[in-house]
Amino acid sequence: MAGDAVIDVRNVSVHFTVPHERIPTLKEFAVRWLRGRVEWREFQALSDVTLRVGRGESIGIVGRNGAGKTTLLKVIARVLRPRVGTVRTLGRMVPLLELGAGFDPELSGRENIFLNGAMLGHTSRYMAEHFDAIVAFAELEDFIDAPLRTYSTGMVARLGFSIATDVEPDVLLIDEVLSVGDIGFQQKCAERMDRFRTQGVTFVLVSHSMETVARLCARALWLEGGRVAHDGPAREVAAAFGAAASAPLAQAGDKPAA
Repeated sequence: MAGDAVIDVRNVSVHFTVPHERIPTLKEFAVRWLRGRVEWREFQALSDVTLRVGRGESIGIVGRNGAGKTTLLKVIARVLRPRVGTVRTLGRMVPLLELGAGFDPELSGRENIFLNGAMLGHTSRYMAEHFDAIVAFAELEDFIDAPLRTYSTGMVARLGFSIATDVEPDVLLIDEVLSVGDIGFQQKCAERMDRFRTQGVTFVLVSHSMETVARLCARALWLEGGRVAHDGPAREVAAAFGAAASAPLAQAGDKPAA
């Protein structure tokens, strides 16, 4: 990879094959499929997207619901493989795409910390050393030995965020997770992100909050219908997108996937 780039996405396109019409139940889908009555269509979630992110850069990805923001983040995280184009990354990457993914609801919060840590590649010793800090940040001291199924959605999200951001990554991928918990916890999340930024951690943030993007990011990418509409200074892009947010999509009836 040239220069100081840690993320290099070049001419990436992602296509999905989806049913032409919505089929309400799995049973009805199976019956139609067996009878050869399911009509498919190709949907292009990303189209010729190029993005180069330098070391230590903070970039926000904005766009309407279904513009392709999460798809792009998953491509960078190697969760999705593009049909066309290339993706190259450098350094230790930590994706926060779905907080709580991989948790076992029957295990306690304590047990899930070690389980999730192992999934992130940490040893039991490492997790034991960081255990108290993780629990304190998530504000779950009184519930850490209770089964996860007794936690609220917000508590699970707080625990997931605390585990994932306890490390010091080279690249952090964040998908709309800074709104978990109450206002006080959101402020703690923002402060942790500020600390990452001052330490030179590269991060890519997907958010519907233009205020968050303008405050935490130096640069922003605006996606519209799976294509790059604008790439520039975060405040400039956030203001432009905010002004256009109420406008209709370029093609009526277009419903791209997020």
